[in-house]
Amino acid sequence: MVQNDGFAGPILHFRGCDGDGLRLAAISVRPEAAPPPGALTTSAGAVAPLLLARVAGLSVWRHDFVLAAGEAGYSLDGRDHPVETCLDGDIRIAFVSCNGEENGDLDRDGSERNRMWARLAQDHARAPFALLLQGGDQIYADEATHGHPLSEGWPDDVPDDPVPADLESLTRHLEAKFAQRYLMVLAAEGCADLFASLPSLSVWDDHDICDGWGSLPESRTASAVGQVLFSVARRMYLLFQHGATDADVPALFMDPTGSNLGWRRDLPGVTLFAPDLRSERHRRRVMGDAGWTAVESLRPSGDHVFMVSSVPLLGPRLSLLESLMMAVPRMQHYEDDLRDQWQSHAHRDEWRRMLGQILRMRQAAPVTVLSGEIHLATRAEMGPEDTKIHQLVASGISHRAPPRAYARALGLFAGLGDAPLRGHPIAIRPLPGQKHRYVAERNFLTLDRRGGRWQAVWHLENSGLTPPLALD
Repeated sequence: MVQNDGFAGPILHFRGCDGDGLRLAAISVRPEAAPPPGALTTSAGAVAPLLLARVAGLSVWRHDFVLAAGEAGYSLDGRDHPVETCLDGDIRIAFVSCNGEENGDLDRDGSERNRMWARLAQDHARAPFALLLQGGDQIYADEATHGHPLSEGWPDDVPDDPVPADLESLTRHLEAKFAQRYLMVLAAEGCADLFASLPSLSVWDDHDICDGWGSLPESRTASAVGQVLFSVARRMYLLFQHGATDADVPALFMDPTGSNLGWRRDLPGVTLFAPDLRSERHRRRVMGDAGWTAVESLRPSGDHVFMVSSVPLLGPRLSLLESLMMAVPRMQHYEDDLRDQWQSHAHRDEWRRMLGQILRMRQAAPVTVLSGEIHLATRAEMGPEDTKIHQLVASGISHRAPPRAYARALGLFAGLGDAPLRGHPIAIRPLPGQKHRYVAERNFLTLDRRGGRWQAVWHLENSGLTPPLALD
């Protein structure tokens, strides 16, 4: 079982870059009774910590600072932390997703659980990354509802009209359970040094709230218990995955109201953006007005666009599989999983709408979609060569892979293809060096810009590194 003494950090969060340099936030977590961290020092001087929040017996502190281009890093509490600060030439970006499992994640052996994180840390030590993109399910909070009378039966058994005192008790319970999971991840042996030197930028998915959030019946998600669960998960997501509170939302996210937590960041020559596919989701909607306004008003700059979609944007004809499963009573409990996908019958119009937006952006620069969620590694292409969209799926940095037979069956199904937009067929392709469309191994992805051109490499637990894939 993973133990934690209430200390974690510093954990770097990417805020952006401009003429002054790389803008960062570093959070440090300590027990409430412990003294605050000291001043953080850079070549520009010392920065005092800001108390960001007190939650679940913990204090969360933040240092906001800037590192000039070429600066080696920063110092905090007697330790030097190197950071890659030259972003206008050859740079490296890492992408991960699905950092946990639905059941028993707190009890797993740490060295087994974090084996791929250790490899990522080794690769960072060899050739530093400038940014860590996290594509969803950074924690698996599914068991956080256990142990409280209001949420023990979630989502099948939800009290009709709980009293305010019991809801307040549930809030405190969930805060403690979410904090426990975040600390396990952020303070894990082999990961802590990585998070202190590699700035992170994250989007959330359902397990950061609960399995299937937004695809569950609305009688559950709209209930008093469901709203407490979402509220706590959102607060903890902002705090631990962005080093932020609601007061920071207008500066960090495309929707200043916070109804949708999609974000955009720009590096020299690169636009990065991630629509939030959870905050406004329900069974017949992926995003609401705030999310769509943000995406449709986005005008990318630079030579390449990377979109982070927490569920794969380019996928096989899952709507056909959805119809087949719903016809078989024993398979209907998979409905929520299929509702989560862009390709669901319920979301097909929105899927076309998003694909149209990606094609609009493709007129300005090449577009690559990064995604996770499926616990497999794969890739896809959409459209003819002159407007080709790449999708790279790296899923399962710590979630153990499903059986190979499942990957093979899904690969055969993916051979049917799909073309939701006329003239832009979608094809699921094998990874470079692989024979099959889906690889059932834990994995992460690295993106390298060399001489102005991007390439991608998958790091597979058993098969090793794939040959590079050019993203022109």
